[in-house]
Amino acid sequence: RIHFSDTAHFLTYTMQIVFPYRLAVILTLFMAADTAWALTTLQPPRASSFLPSLFSQQQRNKLKADILNLSRGTERGLTSTPAQQGELLNLFEQLEALNPTPKSLKSNLVNGVWNLEYTTSDSILGKGRNSFLSSKAKNPILQTINVDELSAENAETLDCLGGLFKLSNKVSARLEPKSDQFTEVQFQTFFVGPVSFDVPLGKFQGALDVTYVDEDLRLTRGDKGNIFVLTRQS
Repeated sequence: RIHFSDTAHFLTYTMQIVFPYRLAVILTLFMAADTAWALTTLQPPRASSFLPSLFSQQQRNKLKADILNLSRGTERGLTSTPAQQGELLNLFEQLEALNPTPKSLKSNLVNGVWNLEYTTSDSILGKGRNSFLSSKAKNPILQTINVDELSAENAETLDCLGGLFKLSNKVSARLEPKSDQFTEVQFQTFFVGPVSFDVPLGKFQGALDVTYVDEDLRLTRGDKGNIFVLTRQS
């Protein structure tokens, strides 16, 4: 314990020893706080904030290119071998896992006119169809979707008698969404050339499970286990 003989002694001790010590402590704390602030505010952004997103986009682009190259080499699936079908299904499932739009039916991205690039559906490919009717790969098979109006339309052009003349077919349908990506489909009217006829209610039903969609490509699964690859037409 320190004893002071007079006030002057006390003031001298305070100014020469205590004050410099307290000032040093204050300055040290301030500098520590200032350094901590600098470290937290001036550090560059962590790579983890953008690298995974960039990597996923690169993966998507690679998978999309591989799927389209394989699809177009099989005439929409018409000439695909079992090995090619297996390879495309594997690519299809990998891209599904990277879907950037999980609520596909809630997104405007699903709206528009889509061109069929590949399918495993024999009926759509025309397998077993009478030889005088054919849907060549050069003739587009289009699907138009409008989730705002809950409507859809499939359209194709058939070459008749070896291409002597063409016949346009289409079918309109109503969508009945059951989740953010799955919808039942009720076909309503068939058009065969200039002839049209309505479908009895409850007949000719289907389903669409939109498992992937972005600005230019859509993957869909049907109710019979078939898969569909489509690119945006408009």
